[in-house]
Amino acid sequence: MRTTRHSGGFTLIELMIALAVVAILTSIALPSYTAYVQRSRVPVALDALAAYATRMEQRYQDSGNYGAGTTCGSSLPTATNFSVSCTLTDGATSSAQVFTATATGSGPMAGYTYTINQTGNRATTAHPKGANTTCWTTRGTTCDT
Repeated sequence: MRTTRHSGGFTLIELMIALAVVAILTSIALPSYTAYVQRSRVPVALDALAAYATRMEQRYQDSGNYGAGTTCGSSLPTATNFSVSCTLTDGATSSAQVFTATATGSGPMAGYTYTINQTGNRATTAHPKGANTTCWTTRGTTCDT
C-alpha cells in the first residue's frame, strides 16, 4: 500500500496567477490614486484665491480702490504648489478698477490655473483634462461648489 504525501504550499502556477491579479489591480488603482492626490492639492489654491478676493474687497471698502496704478493693494497669499498673482487694470469708466487674481500651478501641479475677479467670477483657465470653464473645477469636467 502506497501513501502519498501532500506538501503544503503553493504551486508556481498559483503564485503566477496571484501575481497577475495583483498587477492588474495595481494598474487600475494607481492612476485613480494619483488623480485623487492631484485633486487634493487644488483646494489650497482655491482657498487662497477666495481669501485674497475678500481682502481686496475689504481694501476697496476702506480706500475706494483695489490698489494704485497696476499694483494690487493687498499682499499676495502663498499656496503650496501654486504661485498667486494679481493684475489691476482700469475698467470701462475712469474711476472703475478691475482686478484678476490668478493661481498658477507649479511643480506637480503644473498645468492648473484658476482665477477670480472683482465681481467674484471664478474660472478654471487651464486644467490637465482640458477644462476651460467659468467655475472652479478640480476634476476638469464638473464644477465644484
